[in-house]
Amino acid sequence: MKTLILSVSLALSAPLLALAPLAAQAQQAAATPGQQVVATGGRILSTLQQRRAEFRKNPAALRSFIDGELRGSFDSDYAARLVLGAHGRGASDADIKLFADAMIDNLMQRYGSALLDFEGKPRLRLKSETPLPGGRGVKVSTELLRDNGAAVPVDYLVRNNGGWKIFDVMIEGVSYVQTFRGQFDTPLRQKSIAQVAADLRSGSLQAAGGNGKR
Repeated sequence: MKTLILSVSLALSAPLLALAPLAAQAQQAAATPGQQVVATGGRILSTLQQRRAEFRKNPAALRSFIDGELRGSFDSDYAARLVLGAHGRGASDADIKLFADAMIDNLMQRYGSALLDFEGKPRLRLKSETPLPGGRGVKVSTELLRDNGAAVPVDYLVRNNGGWKIFDVMIEGVSYVQTFRGQFDTPLRQKSIAQVAADLRSGSLQAAGGNGKR
């Protein structure tokens, strides 16, 4: 189940001002991070529902849609540094970006198709917004509501880096950054960042969040 929820949650971490008319962009810019996350999440979920048949027939269109939604909103370089932890100390910006891009590409290949398995009309509900310690950003606490009434807690950690961008997603209290840090620790002890990034791109190493069950 967490694999499926993570795929939806990552897809909802879309560009908070993307594809909106200028007037709507101005209005969204004045909104709180949580209001923007929920508003954009509704648009993404609606698009997935409307284009499900198309995406099932054309996986490339789904990958293009998810990629376009994700890259502008996810603070991938910062998230990569958090995932790398001690392994990233002293690493060049080029290596960090190489790892960040490979991780995002791997995630999208792995989870993109799972979005189509999320039947019904799920919606996102804002619960609260809490400043993170040290001025690191804001935790946006939401619930992903399914047709059967089940609510899954999903927290987005965001920071203002040229606009509000997401750097971690927590599902039922489990951080994807912490999960990946543990997963990649052994490979990074054995190989360079560039080599691990290459393994991610080739698919020989998978960014496997959750337990893999739907």
